[in-house]
Amino acid sequence: MFGMVRPCRHRLGERLTHQWMAHLCGLCLALRGDHGQFARLVTNYDGLLVSVLTEAQAAGAATGGAGGRRTAGPCPLRGMRTASVAHGEGARLAAAVSLVLASAKVRDHVTDGDGLLARRPVARAARRVAARWDAAGARTGAAVGFDTAVLVDAVDRQAGVESLAGPGTPLLVVTEPTETATAAAFAHTAHLAGRPYNARPLAEAGRLFGRLAHLLDAVEDQRADAASGAWNPLTATGTSRAEARRLADDAVRGMRLALREAEFTDGRLVHRLLVHELRSSVERAFGTASCAHGSGGRAGPHAAGPHAAGPYAPPGVPGGPAGPPPPEPPRRGRGLLAGCAVWAGLACTCQLCCGTYSDPWSGERKEGLCANFDCEGCGDCCSCCDCCGQCCGNCCGDGCGCGCDC
Repeated sequence: MFGMVRPCRHRLGERLTHQWMAHLCGLCLALRGDHGQFARLVTNYDGLLVSVLTEAQAAGAATGGAGGRRTAGPCPLRGMRTASVAHGEGARLAAAVSLVLASAKVRDHVTDGDGLLARRPVARAARRVAARWDAAGARTGAAVGFDTAVLVDAVDRQAGVESLAGPGTPLLVVTEPTETATAAAFAHTAHLAGRPYNARPLAEAGRLFGRLAHLLDAVEDQRADAASGAWNPLTATGTSRAEARRLADDAVRGMRLALREAEFTDGRLVHRLLVHELRSSVERAFGTASCAHGSGGRAGPHAAGPHAAGPYAPPGVPGGPAGPPPPEPPRRGRGLLAGCAVWAGLACTCQLCCGTYSDPWSGERKEGLCANFDCEGCGDCCSCCDCCGQCCGNCCGDGCGCGCDC
């Protein structure tokens, strides 16, 4: 999984979490249905946004849209439970975009010579996989009336733009190919949903989304790129992190304004993801966020309370206000074979993905991979609109409760 928008279920609330999962599973199943099991590897968070946008504009969006949902069979990543998932043209467009995005990511890693891709045989194999994904994306895109050539062209132009960039080159020159590609994908959702008048504001929202994706990727990779000698837009153009933050904040504000101009049947999930979650993504990339739901010493306003401390201990004793922390109970570790056997059992029952489990070797309690989506950087459980100060999608309610058209 990769992508910029990685929401936490505590921020989304129960209703929007179910909608988000319906689109995530719908994208995964659309990839499998059109291109086989291996294609499910390209499932990513940003690609499914076009599925979310399509459904949000469609008639009956509040209930999943007419013909926009189906019941999927049991899946290991859902704890072998059935679920209502998105399907149809929005999911297929998301699949086409995801295939091309994954192809671009593979090509980028090959160009940078990352890890095993520095070896020529592996790089050749990776290029062949990327080419197949491009072709598969083109077929699926054509089936829903979308020409993925604009995405492939952006990927191809990116290398040339980067080769000409140097100190003093405006950073937005470097982000332009990504902006063009995402603008086209966002705009096409308006045509799929039968709202062509939404194409212009959604193209603007997509352009800013592409800009933000490129910026945040550059910020997060800058140190690693410097260590490996890889090309980085900020370093190459001499752009400071302060300027990158200004551009990122402007993109978030611009996207909010663009989305105001579009008409949605039910825009709550779109608003949550493309206004509030993008702001969280910026905070996470620049290292200015903290998590209220994580473990350890990072406490937020909801960390305290009757369920946070456990039984009260008097001062001076282990666990009390002035005493040392209580000793952890001893854990008995397992050997390699016994641990592997327990791990296999956890995997088969899906606890590794969807539950809380004890580590097969150490006994430490852990959360499953899908338990919290991205809880890193989720900040206060009740995040607020910067335009109205009222609390939105939180762990105490469903969806966005702003009532302020932000």
